[in-house]
Parts: sequence; C-alpha cells; structure tokens
Amino acid sequence: MIDALSFQLYSARTLTPLAAQFDLLSGLGYKFVEPFGGLFSDIPELKRLLAQHGMRAPSAHVGLDRLRADAKAAVALCREIGADLLIAPAPPPGEREGGEAHWRALGRELKTIGDIVMGEGLKFAWHNHHWEYGTTADGTTFLDCLFQEAPNMLWEADLAWVVRGNGDPVAEIQKHAHRLAAVHIKDIAPAGECVDEDGWADPGHGVMNWGAIRPALAAAGVTLFVAEHDKPSDVARFARRARETVASWS
Repeated sequence: MIDALSFQLYSARTLTPLAAQFDLLSGLGYKFVEPFGGLFSDIPELKRLLAQHGMRAPSAHVGLDRLRADAKAAVALCREIGADLLIAPAPPPGEREGGEAHWRALGRELKTIGDIVMGEGLKFAWHNHHWEYGTTADGTTFLDCLFQEAPNMLWEADLAWVVRGNGDPVAEIQKHAHRLAAVHIKDIAPAGECVDEDGWADPGHGVMNWGAIRPALAAAGVTLFVAEHDKPSDVARFARRARETVASWS
C-alpha cells in the first residue's frame, strides 16, 4: 500500500516555496503528489519539480470555478502535469449548505462537466466534505443525490470528513466501491486535542478505525491513497507519520 501513497499538496501550503515541499516529500520517499488549483498558476514550475524529483501527479484537484469557466482548459492543465484523474474538491463558499434541490442541481451540473472531462479522456471524480452527509426528507444523503444525478462520476472518499458528517466510512466504501477512484487518508484527534489543528490528527494518531477501514478499502480494490491533513502545525511531522502509518499496513 505504501507504493500507492500520494500527498495532497494543500496539506503543505504553509511550507514555502513549493520547492521546499518537494524536497521534504521526496526525502521521505513519496513518489506521488496531488496538486490543487492554487498551484496551476505556475504549471512550468510544478512540472519542473515533478521531473527533478522523479515524482508523478496521478490526480489533481480542480476548483468548480475553473471547471465552470472552461472544463476543456482544465483538462489541458491536468494533462500538462500528467494527471489522468481530475477531482472537483468542493462547492465554492455560498453553495455548500442548501437542501436536496441544491445538491441535485449541482449533481446535474457535475454530470455535464464530467461528460466533457471524460470525453477528453480523463477520469472525473468528486471529493466530499461533511456537507454531503446532510439528508433529504427520506434519509438520502446529499452525496447519494450527487451520484444519482451524475451516475458516471467517480469518488475520492475523504473518510475523516465522512465521519465528521456522521457517516459510516466502512458502509460508504462498500456502498460506493464501484466508483472509488482514490481515498484521502486522514484522521481525527480525540475530543479536545489538536485544537490548533482544527481537531485533525496525523493518520494512525487519531480515532479513525483503520482496523475496520483497511479491509474495506482492500475489498473495494482502491489503488490510490492520498495523505491529507487540513491544518498541520508541522508539515514534516504529518508527512512522516502518514508514510509510517500506511507502511505499517503492508
């Protein structure tokens, strides 16, 4: 499993310049990274660092604003860095807390975007937060609403956000195994701990039940794992611990 571990570069955004992030990650043995939209402003530098360190970016987060403006151009950016999995990471502020009609409308929009992305030869996925675990009157999650409206869309499961949304990560992995393209490996600190890190923890150092989650991931055939921490106080510590934890699963 360690060979399939990538790193979401948003987790290292406080470490500058970008070259310092690549120095750290390559030094720890990472071979893959997952860029986010803010890094697309300097594609040549991103490509240079990937080549310099012998790393790849199999997946990338691309904001809905960019996808709405020109989905084909977003695909071209992903192609430039070698990513074949384009992931929409979240609704923009102001579009996150609506009800069923809102999420179904978003799902229809994602289907249209996904058709363009897939028509250009890339895979298209959605990355969840906790908002998607609100429910309709009949108990359907908003995540299910998205998938019902965009049935060919894949999923990058952020398992810790599933838990924060009061979802069951094992049940969700099993339910959506056919569309799981990647998984964010992140953890939640015990109540009252890591307050300066918004309650997140390094993988294996929190309360996530990896003993139950790992077999579900294996059964689902997931091949891309992405270490993520939304607000690490020490990027190097998080990156090191994430690799150590995933290595212990082998």
